[in-house]
Amino acid sequence: MSSLNKGLGKVEVTLKWDPSPMGEPPHDLDIVAATYTADAPYGEPAYLVHFDSRAPDGTITLNRDSKTGQGFGSDEVMTLELERLAERYVRVVVGVAIQQGEGHKTFAHVPNTGVRIREGYEELFDYDFSGVAGATAATVAEFVRGETGEWHHRAALRGYEGAPEDFASHMGIPQQRSS
Repeated sequence: MSSLNKGLGKVEVTLKWDPSPMGEPPHDLDIVAATYTADAPYGEPAYLVHFDSRAPDGTITLNRDSKTGQGFGSDEVMTLELERLAERYVRVVVGVAIQQGEGHKTFAHVPNTGVRIREGYEELFDYDFSGVAGATAATVAEFVRGETGEWHHRAALRGYEGAPEDFASHMGIPQQRSS
């Protein structure tokens, strides 16, 4: 596929949050990417990339994974090399899930959460989760392959209430648009 509009190439998703107070269970947030094929662009993903995994072809990689939010800068970093994804993949949805190890935690319980999406130096999205404060997970972006093969970004902030393991099957469901 060839086009004068080159679309997106290599995208970086970064996630940050503050650690929990001393003596309390750690806040553990995770970036999750779900890929979808042209045959099944919604519903169950073809594959997921999250902690302890990467894309089978190496095009989506979790470069940094924190279980506590401690440290400087971004706590989690995921790289998506969209231009290298096989043509059969037409959609990638990126989300953030809060691990629910000890008690029920929502974004309101985790201070200073933020996600940023960039391609090179161009910022595509920067958000603090305040609009989905009562959610345990949220989709944050959708990348869609155009008819001529170029990739485009759509902000897709949508909260989800439930277990992190169930979030993956809900990530790919398109957002209902109100008229």
